[in-house]
Amino acid sequence: MSLVIGCTNGNQEQSQPKEEPQKLEPIKVMLDWVPNTNHTGLYVAKEKGWYKEQGLDVEIVQPPEGGTAQLIGAGQAQFGISYQEEVTYARSEPKEKQLPVVSIAAIIQHNTSGFASPKEKNITTPKDFEGKKYGGWGSPSEKAIIESIMAKENADVNKVEFVNVGAADFFTVTKRDVDFEWIYYGWTGVEAELRNFPINYIELRKLAPELDFYTPVIITNEKYIKDHPDTIKKFMEATTKGYEFAIQNPDEAANILLNQVSGLNADLVTKSQEWLSKKYQEDAEKWGIQKESVWNNYSKWMVDHQLIPEMIEVNKVYTNEFLPKR
Repeated sequence: MSLVIGCTNGNQEQSQPKEEPQKLEPIKVMLDWVPNTNHTGLYVAKEKGWYKEQGLDVEIVQPPEGGTAQLIGAGQAQFGISYQEEVTYARSEPKEKQLPVVSIAAIIQHNTSGFASPKEKNITTPKDFEGKKYGGWGSPSEKAIIESIMAKENADVNKVEFVNVGAADFFTVTKRDVDFEWIYYGWTGVEAELRNFPINYIELRKLAPELDFYTPVIITNEKYIKDHPDTIKKFMEATTKGYEFAIQNPDEAANILLNQVSGLNADLVTKSQEWLSKKYQEDAEKWGIQKESVWNNYSKWMVDHQLIPEMIEVNKVYTNEFLPKR
């Protein structure tokens, strides 16, 4: 039997030092809702090991009761998924009540939401909302948005009946209880296509440029930015790779999401991912970038409609500094 040994100058055996396992920094990401294709880049980065490459052990969790912004503001997780409206509300409070949340990336470059209804309801313009029942989730901005787009057509929002349906299924509730709902086309609109369920869809951003706000966004809080900027850069490096992969490889990205999350409809995820892969970055120079004009326009709209008392300081509520410089 032969032995291979290391040598020193004195020809003595030298044992190889054992490599210490890399200690990963635990990171929690809180979603805004159940996992779906808005979140694919996170799951891709996790499965591909890109977070681990950055020294991060990332756990993706669904939100408990209470908005994600409140929990991120309170430091219950390092990162969260939110939307521009929620961040604007959070930063419009008096200083002592403000939630110190900051948006660090736009997951989707343009607003892909709008108002949908079964085809037979014949709702094709905001004027047609008159005399109809709207199924919403109780946000104060819902009525203001519907009122503002109806006003452009000299229509009366007081002729709309508002019904709080929460997270009820669009297809069930519009057949039974209400006439139209506010949906994200990349999920519910795509599902309507798969079901051969004909809908009329009125895209919000085409009705008013100021309503082309960012939804969803990735948020953290001011204290975490101050204390852990390097960790945020590492997190965003891996997350950006995840979304760039989803843009280029929608089928494989869909399979990764399905592998990571049980109980999702495979056909819906695959078709939704194909649709959304073209929307993540769309016409932006790179994924995740945010514009001051988008934050200003929506903040001004909210002030004009008395949803917030005054303009927020937009330079404090979003930043592009943690996006990879490439």
